[in-house]
Amino acid sequence: MHEAVADQAGDDAEPDLSVVFPAYNERDRLPGTVRETTRYLQERGLRFEIIVADDGSTDGTAAVVAAMADEVGDIDVLRVEENRGKGDAVRRGVLAARGRLILVADADGATPIAELERLEAALANGAEVAVGSRALGGPGIARRTRLHRRVMGRTFAWVVDRLVVSGIEDTQCGFKLFTRAAGHRLFRRSRIDGFGFDVEILALARASGVPVTEVAVSWYDIPRSRVSLVSDSAAMLAEVLSVRRRLREAPDS
Repeated sequence: MHEAVADQAGDDAEPDLSVVFPAYNERDRLPGTVRETTRYLQERGLRFEIIVADDGSTDGTAAVVAAMADEVGDIDVLRVEENRGKGDAVRRGVLAARGRLILVADADGATPIAELERLEAALANGAEVAVGSRALGGPGIARRTRLHRRVMGRTFAWVVDRLVVSGIEDTQCGFKLFTRAAGHRLFRRSRIDGFGFDVEILALARASGVPVTEVAVSWYDIPRSRVSLVSDSAAMLAEVLSVRRRLREAPDS
């Protein structure tokens, strides 16, 4: 179901930026992230739209977001009744996006929205996909994360590097920027509905020659993560293996 909540500009002009938030039971965390994002983009004078891809939430996330329409402006809710997975939610959001650039960001705001400027610089230098990274360092980069998550993240990155996508230190950071052409092209070809969708998208980009740049961003571990380190990691590994098989059988599919 597509719920059009508001049209800030009142016309069909192309936004500079679409911000896609996948959300599952995020009624408590998402409103603050949306408000912070809106303030930042308004201060920059950007023309934007916010798309919340609700993944069958049962806590009233869609209603809470809809109630923010008068406050934050151009915001759409794309809702499905059943929980399908983050990959499905992001795919629906990206394919609905009208912006010249499309930012996919996590609902918890773990990466501050101002880090967008680092990704924009990568696209200005020729990339079509800019991948936020918690593994790379650099001037002004701040991190707060728990040890067990760093270990699990490094282990998963090692597996991905050897099986599917080499040379990217952090495929899973929930902060990625696409040109609209690249985003639509890649997500139309994607199949994975779970957390392994990031690997699939980057593998598809690599296979089709879409330029990808990994960019260091600040990141802060937010309590109450939606990712289970045991069950979701096992599912992600299975998804990574399915991507590897698919690309071996039909690299351009």
